[in-house]
Amino acid sequence: MIGGILMTYTIGQVAKRLGVSTSTIRFYDKHGLLPFVKRDENGIRQFSENDMNYLDVITVLKKSGVPVDTIAEFIALCMAGDTTLTARYDYLKNTEQTLAAKIAELNKQMAFLKFKQWYYQTAIEAGTEAIHFIPGTRDFDPATKREYLEHHPDAGAFADFVD
Repeated sequence: MIGGILMTYTIGQVAKRLGVSTSTIRFYDKHGLLPFVKRDENGIRQFSENDMNYLDVITVLKKSGVPVDTIAEFIALCMAGDTTLTARYDYLKNTEQTLAAKIAELNKQMAFLKFKQWYYQTAIEAGTEAIHFIPGTRDFDPATKREYLEHHPDAGAFADFVD
């Protein structure tokens, strides 16, 4: 609100602010994620600052991998008022736990990629990949993973890959 005037935003301004396309916002509207948005006499969406709070939630949930239909259910809970406070809290708590599990899995994958970079870097330095094989074979030597951990004690999530 500026000078007592309620500020509204166009779909283009909202899209720019959120870093999404206008078609994404229209998609959200079509799928029931924007029941709070007012329209003017010509049917043009008029987004308020409060609408931006909802859109921030929608954006975070979408980027967290929550399906649009599930986000619509959450928005419907928001629109229902205080009787759904516990349900909304529980929903966000469960979403947080799901996201934390995804992050943990991504950290494991990142740790493995760092190991493989080290694997190739040391092979390049030695001029041969054979340094990581069981002597006399082309079979990977499991001791290589332990050696990596000895040199990279902060490898944390990589430890899950060690036999």
